[in-house]
This record gives sequence, C-alpha cells and structure tokens, in this order.
Amino acid sequence: MVNRNRNIDLKFRVTEEEKAFIEMKMKEAGITNREAYLRKMAIDGAIFVSNYDETKKLTLELNKIGTNINQIARVANTDNRISKADIKNIEEMMQKVWRLQRYGLSKKRLIKQ
Repeated sequence: MVNRNRNIDLKFRVTEEEKAFIEMKMKEAGITNREAYLRKMAIDGAIFVSNYDETKKLTLELNKIGTNINQIARVANTDNRISKADIKNIEEMMQKVWRLQRYGLSKKRLIKQ
C-alpha cells in the first residue's frame, strides 16, 4: 500500500437493503468494482451510461442512405431523371435516421443515488 496513489481509506456502513440497492445501481451502470463506483458517485454524484447499440443502427441506416443516394445520382447522370418515388424513398429514410437519432439520445441515462 506504500506505492498506491489512493492511500486514504474511507469507510461507511449501510443496511442490507442499501447494499442491495447499491449493487443494483452498479449493475445498471455496468460497473463491477464497488470502490470505483462509490468513488465516482461521491465525487461526481452521477454516472452517465451510453447505449452504443442505437449508434450502430444509425450508422447502418446512414450507409443505406449513402448507397441509395449513389444509385439515384447514377440514374440522374445517365438519363437526367429522378423519380418522385426515389425522392420519397430518401425522405422516408431520413425520417428513420432522425427517429433513431432522437431515440439514441434519449437512451443516454443518468444514474443517480
């Protein structure tokens, strides 16, 4: 313990229910180290958890849109026409992207005690 940066030991007592609640909050935050969790909560008062699954979905949708735009540009360059269906398709895909983005941002949670 001589070479440790954190060499001051703080202790406090909790009930069984409080301990279970702390463990539940740790699980929600994806943190397995109790000392790290308690230190973060004591210093910052909150832990932010991000969900990257929605970001991956958003990236996939953006790739699809890019592919469709390239196809539409190819058609436009060959016969100088873009159909209303093509434009409608792009608009629908953009709406899907915006929905995913809003949902992804709303999934960012703030865990407090």
